[in-house]
Amino acid sequence: MSRVLVVEDEAHLAQGLRFNLQAEGHAVEVAGDGETALDRLIEKRERFDAVVLDVMLPGKSGFEVAALLREKKNYVPILMLTARGRPEDVLEGFAAGADDYLPKPFELAILIARLESLLRRSVWMQDSDPASAGDGTGTSNDNGQTRLAPSGERETGGDTFSFCGKSIDFRELELRSLGNTIHLTVMEAEFLRYLVRSEGRVVSRKAILEDVWGLHEDTDTRAIDNFVVRLRRYIEEDPSRPKHLQTVRGVGYRFVAEPE
Repeated sequence: MSRVLVVEDEAHLAQGLRFNLQAEGHAVEVAGDGETALDRLIEKRERFDAVVLDVMLPGKSGFEVAALLREKKNYVPILMLTARGRPEDVLEGFAAGADDYLPKPFELAILIARLESLLRRSVWMQDSDPASAGDGTGTSNDNGQTRLAPSGERETGGDTFSFCGKSIDFRELELRSLGNTIHLTVMEAEFLRYLVRSEGRVVSRKAILEDVWGLHEDTDTRAIDNFVVRLRRYIEEDPSRPKHLQTVRGVGYRFVAEPE
């Protein structure tokens, strides 16, 4: 039985989610604000398999809660609920560390399907590494993509990519770079996977928004730039002078595995 924490300040919605998720066989706890959720997840180190997190909360917002969890190296899967489906809000949620999002109002069946997808990642972690099962310290990509095929393929395993002394493990969501191991969120890993598969080619911001985040609405595509800044901190020796994740002015970005 999976444990799910619902962080929602609207009592009727929180209790409705609790009732319906329990009917699906999950154990559900409710927190009415971000501070309570952080206390349970970080201070008390309670174990949950997933968190359903509303953005609009009293006190700390859902964005702040997600960012603090990731800062404290808690990688419990997060399904974020946004009051508006604006692309900027979606991107801010992913940048904070959310693994998926759902705009309100939503259909219950869609929420359950999205949540089940996140929970499958926790199940995989339990099967592959019992020591980390259910403690919110890892997730796995379950999108069925198990092999990379960029030009000049440099794989060390079925779902890894190595370049310039760095290694990305897309299944375990880990980046080993500059002597450090960095845990990636699902969306960070998906973005890196997309760049690797497009190695050497320029990809536009619009294409990234559509192909990685599934956003087809008009939006200020500069919202993606902050996401790129964080990835550069992971993979560049000097993020202010990027060699791997290059900006193509006025167009988008290009990933170069082996810069000259």
